[in-house]
Amino acid sequence: MLRVLVAAILVLAAGDAAAHTGQPGGTTGFVAGLLHPITGIDHLLAMLAVGMWGAQLGMPALWMLPVAFPIVMAFGGALGILGVPLPHAETAIVLSVVLLGAAIAWGRRPPLALAAALVAFFAIFHGHAHGAELPQQASAVAYSAGFVLATGSIHLTGIGIGFVTRLPRGDGLLRVGGAAITLAGFVLAWRLAGG
Repeated sequence: MLRVLVAAILVLAAGDAAAHTGQPGGTTGFVAGLLHPITGIDHLLAMLAVGMWGAQLGMPALWMLPVAFPIVMAFGGALGILGVPLPHAETAIVLSVVLLGAAIAWGRRPPLALAAALVAFFAIFHGHAHGAELPQQASAVAYSAGFVLATGSIHLTGIGIGFVTRLPRGDGLLRVGGAAITLAGFVLAWRLAGG
């Protein structure tokens, strides 16, 4: 099963490197916001990693990281909606996939404030990308509600995956999952660089 997960992540990463190519199926408003984090492998993997790392770190990171991310992401989304430029946003998003996956793979347990600051830093860039892609004629509030709800759902999925640590050899399985996310992040970085 783990091989299937790793293969699926790499196949997805080998496709479009980012969700930032327009709205799926011409959707707008809430639905577009809901689909944006799910249809972009870079967002999906980073948000899964936030939940997985929170579960790996345990309480209170289990809830703090997945709560901090969407709050700060909403701020970044507002910046994107307002057209405030954020240099190197795509690079930071891909870097979030690499580093969050690596933190899981290596079992890094920094102080909670540092883990939350790292997650919040990356959340600004993810939010900015979501906000900058607000479809014309769409309600900014409905679109934002959609991408925040989708993000929370992906975090919960990551937490669920992170609970594998409760199984025998579960920590090792979670670390392999983190390594797969990091590897997918490197594929995304290669594609972003024009490879």
